[in-house]
Amino acid sequence: MQVPLYQAKAEFFRMLGHPTRIRVLELLQHGPVPVRDLLADIEIEPSSLSQQLAVLRRAGIVVSTREGSTVTYALAGGDVAELLRAARRILTELLAGRNQLLAELQQTDGCSPPAPAPAAATLSTETGAR
Repeated sequence: MQVPLYQAKAEFFRMLGHPTRIRVLELLQHGPVPVRDLLADIEIEPSSLSQQLAVLRRAGIVVSTREGSTVTYALAGGDVAELLRAARRILTELLAGRNQLLAELQQTDGCSPPAPAPAAATLSTETGAR
């Protein structure tokens, strides 16, 4: 029995639904990266990174090559990088819309602005800003 397209899409997005996997894909957008560099940038245990890379590899999202003792990962295709760029655009629009709504609410209520929302900090962290 064939899986409906909407179910296949849901499983695909579920597979992407881990912060380490998203971070790996972001780092690979600009070209192949050795595992040692991924470990340095992501700062997780090697076994955890290995598990997440295996999930991405089994899904066909990334490919690996070995030269001597160095294993390097790369995106299997450019569509994943485009998906990440689209996600960033969507999140930017959502957050901008929330900020605009917040400003309108504050204007009508005369409230002072609250502390910055954690979502904005999370976005900058996940997209590589440090």
